[in-house]
Amino acid sequence: MKNSIAERIADFLKNHPPFMSLSVLDLIIIAKESQVVHLEKNQVLFKANDQPHAFFYIVKEGAVGLSIQNDAKEVLIDKCDEGDIIGLRPFFAKDDYLMTAVANEESLLYAIPIEVFKSYVFQNVEVSNFLLESFASNTRNPYDKENKGKLISENVIYNEEEGAIQYFKPISYTGNPITALRKDSVKSIAEKMTQLKIGSVIIEEDKLPIGIVTDKDLRSKIATGLFAITATADKIMSTPVVTVPVNGSVAETQLMMIKHNVGHLCVTSDGTNKSKIIGVISEHDVITAQANNPGVLIKQTKRASTALELKLIRENLTKLIRNALNENIKIADVCQIVGEINKAITVRAIELSVVKMGGQPPVRFTWLNIGSQGRKEQLLLTDQDNALVFEDVSEEKQDEVKKYFLQLADNVTHILNVVGYEYCPAEMMASNPLWCKSLKEWNEQYNTWIHSPADKGILMCSIFFDYDFVYGDKELVDAITISIYKNIKNNQIFFAYLGSDALKNPPPLGFFRQFLVEKDGEHKDAFDVKGRGLMPLIDAARILCLDQNYTEDKNTFQRFGKLAELEPQNAAVYVACAEAFSVLMKFRTKEGFSNNSSGRYLDLSNLSKLDKVKLKNAFQPIHEVRELLKIRFQLNYFT
Repeated sequence: MKNSIAERIADFLKNHPPFMSLSVLDLIIIAKESQVVHLEKNQVLFKANDQPHAFFYIVKEGAVGLSIQNDAKEVLIDKCDEGDIIGLRPFFAKDDYLMTAVANEESLLYAIPIEVFKSYVFQNVEVSNFLLESFASNTRNPYDKENKGKLISENVIYNEEEGAIQYFKPISYTGNPITALRKDSVKSIAEKMTQLKIGSVIIEEDKLPIGIVTDKDLRSKIATGLFAITATADKIMSTPVVTVPVNGSVAETQLMMIKHNVGHLCVTSDGTNKSKIIGVISEHDVITAQANNPGVLIKQTKRASTALELKLIRENLTKLIRNALNENIKIADVCQIVGEINKAITVRAIELSVVKMGGQPPVRFTWLNIGSQGRKEQLLLTDQDNALVFEDVSEEKQDEVKKYFLQLADNVTHILNVVGYEYCPAEMMASNPLWCKSLKEWNEQYNTWIHSPADKGILMCSIFFDYDFVYGDKELVDAITISIYKNIKNNQIFFAYLGSDALKNPPPLGFFRQFLVEKDGEHKDAFDVKGRGLMPLIDAARILCLDQNYTEDKNTFQRFGKLAELEPQNAAVYVACAEAFSVLMKFRTKEGFSNNSSGRYLDLSNLSKLDKVKLKNAFQPIHEVRELLKIRFQLNYFT
C-alpha cells in the first residue's frame, strides 16, 4: 500500500536544496520518517536557549519568523517561507538554539529527523557542500543570491564574514600525541591516560596509525567486563582509525566526527592512515573552537554567574586573539571585537556585584574604563584601569553614598582580578577613593588638570582623557565630556603642555637608523615598543582629536581615521600613522603571547630581517606626526 503522505513530502522536497540533490528513492525513505507539523499563528516552534530538537524543519506553507532578544525586546531578523530550512544549527553545533522561531501565520512544516538525514549527507557530496557552506557562511540557503537568510545570529559587533572565518579556518590539534603498540596492555595505556589526563592514545605500527583507544573504549569494553584489564590494545582499539589532514576546518572536522560517530580524529601528514602521525583532534577541541566565536563568548558572558566562569571566557578570548593573529585578521578589527567582549565581562562583573550588595544602588552612577581599556586596545591581560562617577547628593549623604560605591567598586575590581586583569599598581581603579567621585567632584578634578597642567596633571590627562562608558547612566559621563571640551576650548597653555608631553617619548631610532634599546636594567638591550613606538602615536591622536573637538572614538586607529577625514591636507600622514599603529600593536601582542608578558619589550634578536624592516618603516609616520604637533601647537617656542 502506497504512503501518500510520504510521497507528497518527497515530491515537495525534490524541488528545494539540498534535497534536490538526492534520488527519488532516498527522498521517499526520508519522507517516511518525517513528520507533518501544523502551527497556528503566533505558535512557537522553538525558543532561544531551548535544547535542540531531533528534527530540522522545512516550510511547506505559511511563514515563520526568526527573532533574537535585544535589550529585553524580541527583534525579528529573518522570515522563512516556502522551501526555507529552519533549525539546522543542531546538526553542527551541540548547543541550544540561538533564535526563537514563531509562526507569523498559520503554517505547515515538514520535520526531517536529523539522525535519518545524516547518512545521506555523507553519501552525497552536493548535500555535504550545501551544509558546509550554509554553516560557514551563516546562511540557511547559500545558493540563493537574493535571499540567503540567517542560519544563526547574535547581537554583536562583527559582520557576517566572521562566520566564514570561524568555521573555514583550520582547527587546532594536539601535536605529538601519545602513542602505544598493538600488544601493549590496556592497563598500561589506561594508567598513561590517567597520568597525563588525556582522552585517547593512538595505536601505531611502523609509525603509522592502525587504531585508537579512547576513554569511551575503556568504559564500554573494560568497565563492563567485556575484556580484562590485562588484554592487549588490539583487542579493544577502534580500527581503522579515522584520519584527517593537517589543515581541516572546524566545520569539516565536525562533519567527519558526525559521519563516523567518533569523538577523536587522528591527524596525519596527508590525511590517510598510510602517512606519519602528526596529532589528534578531540570533540573537546571542536567545542573549544566554537566557544572562541565572539558571539558565543558574548552570550556566555551574559549568562555567567561567577568570577571563575568569566575567567574561563577571558581565557577563550585569548585563544580567539591568537587565532585572529594567525589568520592575519586586521588588528583594528581584533581590537574592536576584543574591546566589546572585555566590556561585556566588566558589565557582568558589575551586575554580579550589584546583586551581592543587595538592593539597588542609592543613586545613579557610571562605570568608566580608562587608559588602554578605555581605548579598546587591551589585547593582552594587563592591569585594570577604571573609574566611577556617581550622581551629586547632599553633603550629609555624601559619605554614605561614597561608602556604598567604594564597596561596590571593590567587589568589581576583585572579580576582574580573578578573571585575569591584575590590580593596577598605581591604584588607578574605582575602588580608590581618588577615582570614585561625584559628578561635581569629577568636573572639578578635570578642571584642575586642565587649568593647572603641571607634570602630574598632564600625566593624568594622558590616562583619564581616554575613557569609555561601560555601565550605568550615560548622562553622567556626557556631562563630564561637555565640561572638558568647554574648558579646553582655545586653551593654548593646556595644549602646549599636552603637546610638549607627547614629544617627551624617546625616539625609536638613532641617527644611523639603528634601534635605540634599553641601556641597563631588567630589560637591557631590549626595544621598548610601547614607549618608543605606540605611546607617541597614542598621545598624538589624543591631542589632535581634542583640538578638533572630536569626542566619539577613543581608539587610536579610529582616531587617526577620523582625523584623515577632518584634515584632508594631512590625510596621508594620519593614514600612515593608523597603519603604523596596527603594525606596532601586532608586534607587541605577539611578543606578549610568546613570552607571557606585557609585550612592551621586544627581543630584537628574535626578529627576522624582514620584521626589523617592517618595524623601522612603522617609525617614519611618528616623526611626521611629531613635526605636525610642533607646528600646530607652536611647541618649538614652548619647549
